Amino acid sequence: MSIDIPGYRPGTYVLDPSHSEVGFSVRHMMISKVKGHFQVIEGTIEAPENPLEAKVTAKADVASINTKDEARDQHLRSADFFDAENHPTITFVSTGVRAQDGDFFVDGDLTIRGVTKPVTFTIEFGGFGSDPWGNYKAGATGTAVIDREDFGLTWNAALETGGVLVGKDVTITLDLQGALKQD
Repeated sequence: MSIDIPGYRPGTYVLDPSHSEVGFSVRHMMISKVKGHFQVIEGTIEAPENPLEAKVTAKADVASINTKDEARDQHLRSADFFDAENHPTITFVSTGVRAQDGDFFVDGDLTIRGVTKPVTFTIEFGGFGSDPWGNYKAGATGTAVIDREDFGLTWNAALETGGVLVGKDVTITLDLQGALKQD
């Protein structure tokens, strides 16, 4: 099966980190959400003639985590959470691309803290186009929800009012723009 995506061009797309973000949000004290992102990211999409045969690889530098609070960021880098010293990167390698009822999904293996689990990102295409410098770009947003405890991120603290400090579900949001490599 193949699909037609307006503006799609086969080739290798390289993630443009200055126009992309790998972000996340998680419940804090069960009453609000903390959001953050990784400042150092890289990735490629190998896009053959059939978009459903595309391959995606990506990684984020754990030490580059930013939640707008340096003390919290240091704690997240520690062995209580990501253990950046022993597990410096988070990686994603796709295992398949699917289209279903007009929606697109990228299935793959997400590795955090040395633990690899299957994850599915729901994809919303932003489109394709040329920038003023002659680069052909692709844009998309992807979202997935993971249980952080599945990846060994189990640290928490009980609250006097009941509940816990950090929620289990983490929403990952990828706002991505890639440039088609020119030969």
